[in-house]
Amino acid sequence: MTDPSLLTILFDNYPGVPGLTRLWGFAALIRVADRTILFDTGSNGRVLLKNMAALDIAPESVDLLFLSHPHWDHIGGLDSVLEVNPQATLVVHEGFSKHLIKDLHGLCGELLVVGADPAELAPGVFSTGMLDSDPPEHAMVIEADGVTVAISGCAHPGMERIVEHASRLLGKKIDWAIGGFHLMYSDAAGIDRAIRALRDLDVAYVVPTHCTGDAAKIAFRHAFGARCIDGGVGREIDLVGRVNAPG
Repeated sequence: MTDPSLLTILFDNYPGVPGLTRLWGFAALIRVADRTILFDTGSNGRVLLKNMAALDIAPESVDLLFLSHPHWDHIGGLDSVLEVNPQATLVVHEGFSKHLIKDLHGLCGELLVVGADPAELAPGVFSTGMLDSDPPEHAMVIEADGVTVAISGCAHPGMERIVEHASRLLGKKIDWAIGGFHLMYSDAAGIDRAIRALRDLDVAYVVPTHCTGDAAKIAFRHAFGARCIDGGVGREIDLVGRVNAPG
């Protein structure tokens, strides 16, 4: 069991905190116990580092760097982060280019390559294992002070499938579903199916951002009400405090 955690969105195409730069892509910082985790790196390293500096977050503080899938808008800032923090442990999955994986061995402190099976990356921090989709993707699963979280990059396999895997991994329901839900090309029926699936899985809070799409974000807000939290660059979310708040 880990201590309370915070999640800060560092890179997003949706606006959040004034003064930060938004571009297409996603990255988030998660503080869990004694770990500082960078989830994805957005599409542009200069913008990622600029946003981190504005939020007073040092890239050198990152212990674990998790890449969800190999699309440009999630790995574009990788070189910039590793240039200033070459000692970070980097996590990818077997669906990344074999040539890239080979090169990365010499560019980071340790390289962990996840297969199809779930993997524990740190106390209370897991990969779902590589899920079949186009492209293949894995998500991060966190258990912090009794609160459970599933974080996706784009949710190419479907956010409901990611939550199902996370719930099976931990043996309990998932409180938070966060990240890109990849519903921007879905019609109203597809969006409704995704919402109903997450509600059936008893997800308490959702943070649909990045590639979720405006129509889906509106639908999630209508379905979840105050339990649908805005994403956007610079947003900070107290994952444990909100779930454990009275009432």
